[in-house]
Amino acid sequence: MIAPKLNKGDAIGVFSPSSPATATARVRYGRGKAYLESKGYRIVEGDLTGRKDFYRSGSIAQRVDELNALIRDPDVRCIMSSIGGMNSNSLLPYIDYEALAKDPKIVIGYSDVTAILFAIYTRTGLVTYYGPALVASFGELPPFVDETFGYFESIVANKASFPHVLPTPDAWTDEFLDWETQDREKRPVANALVTVCGGKAECRLVAGNLNTMEGFWGTRYFPAILEGDILMIEDSMKDASTIERSFAMLKLNGVFERIGGLVLGKHEKFDDRGSGRMPYDILVEVMGDVRFPVLAQFDCCHTHPMLTLPIGSRVGLDADAQRLTILREDDEGI
Repeated sequence: MIAPKLNKGDAIGVFSPSSPATATARVRYGRGKAYLESKGYRIVEGDLTGRKDFYRSGSIAQRVDELNALIRDPDVRCIMSSIGGMNSNSLLPYIDYEALAKDPKIVIGYSDVTAILFAIYTRTGLVTYYGPALVASFGELPPFVDETFGYFESIVANKASFPHVLPTPDAWTDEFLDWETQDREKRPVANALVTVCGGKAECRLVAGNLNTMEGFWGTRYFPAILEGDILMIEDSMKDASTIERSFAMLKLNGVFERIGGLVLGKHEKFDDRGSGRMPYDILVEVMGDVRFPVLAQFDCCHTHPMLTLPIGSRVGLDADAQRLTILREDDEGI
C-alpha cells in the first residue's frame, strides 16, 4: 500500500515521538518549519510542539495522542517527525493502525522513529519512508538542506520515475555546530562510497537505525527479515564496542544467512576506540564469509545531506557500481 504523493499546498503534520527538539531547539525548529513553508507546504503542528517533559516531549499517552490526531486528520497528507530520540518504541501498542490503513498517508522520519516506521509497515502494509525529520534535517542551512529536500521531494512528491537510481552526493558532513547559534554552512567532505563485498541483488528493502531495532526486535511490530531481503542499517555517535555488539545481534539472529544484500550508512561521529577501524571493518569481522553484496558509507543516515528510502520497496543493489536503485515503491511479487 502506497500513500498518495504530496502536492504543493498539502499539509505536513509534525509530531515529536521522543525527544523534545521543538522546545529545546526552537531556532532550528523555526528555521525548518519556515523552510518547508517556503517550498509550498503547510505545516500542521502536533499538540506537543514547543513542549518538554524532561527527556521527552510528553508522556506516552500524550505522545501517541499527538500522532493519532495527525493520523485521523484528513487534511494532513504527510506525517513527519521533528526528530528521533530514544523512546518511540513506547508508542507502538497504541498507534491507530486501522485509521492509517483507511486513510494512507506518507509517514517519514529516521533514527529512533524507525520503531514507528517499521510498526506501521508491519501492521498495515503501508510503505513508510526512512528520511529527513523537520528539526534535524530541514533546520540545517544550505547547501545541504537543499540537497536533502531535493531527495525528499523526488520520492514523496512524485518527482522521480521508477526505476530511480539514488544519487551519490558530491560532498557530505557530520560537523557539529550548536543548533541554536549556527550561522554558517557546515564544512563539506568529498564523498566516496565503499564496496565491501561485490555483487548484485534485487529484493525488498528494509531500512532503519540498528540501535533502535534492538528495542523491539522480535516483536509483532518488527518486519520479519525474509530470504533475499536487502537490509539498510545505520547508526550515530556510537563506539566500536557498541556497534560490534549490534552487528553480532544480527549474526546471532541468522540475518546474514537470509539477506541478499546489505547497505551500511555513514556513521555520524563514530568513536573507533583507538582501533583505527571503520564500522564496515568491524562488520566484516562479525559477518564472516558472506556471499552477498555489501555497500558502505551510504548517505541515508544521520549525516547531511540525507537520501529518502521507501521501506518495503523493491530495490536493486549493485555494490560493484556502488549503486542502489528503487525499482518500484511496493514489494509486489517478492
